[in-house]
Amino acid sequence: MSDAVVLFDGEISVHYRFLWLIGGSDWPELISARAGQRNGILGGAAPGILSMITGLHTGCVPFRVEWHDSRPSVDPWWEDVVEVSYQPPGTEVALCAFEQFVHLTLPRADSLRARFCAEGMDEGAEQNSAFDDDPRPDRYLLALWPAPPEPEAILRESSAQASYWHQVARQARRT
Repeated sequence: MSDAVVLFDGEISVHYRFLWLIGGSDWPELISARAGQRNGILGGAAPGILSMITGLHTGCVPFRVEWHDSRPSVDPWWEDVVEVSYQPPGTEVALCAFEQFVHLTLPRADSLRARFCAEGMDEGAEQNSAFDDDPRPDRYLLALWPAPPEPEAILRESSAQASYWHQVARQARRT
């Protein structure tokens, strides 16, 4: 297990359940980053971009981004865990959800593995929105580490939301 360097730990405001990790100004269509994948909550099909899905439709979700020197272990409390390969366009990237941009500096910009972990996706979807003093039912972790490209993987699938989005991605056609 590697020690984590925390690149971001806070709340990010999502709209329509979407977040992105981008390194430039080009954004793919929402589904194209996940189209044809087995997993539907972490899209890595568009070059240089990661597309993530939350349970919460609109509002603030707790979100953490970690850098590891090697593959970290998976904590047991995460309900949904998926991985994709990721080639960032550079070390300067942004975690964003339409109007909110959190700038991050990656230690390296070569071939990476990205792991998206979720807890409470179903509860977030049921609540639908979270503002001000509303409870934050779902939370997320994006872990990154250097690794050669390898096929995407679903390590854990527990929520109905993740299952739904996996099916959407499998049925979507790549353009």
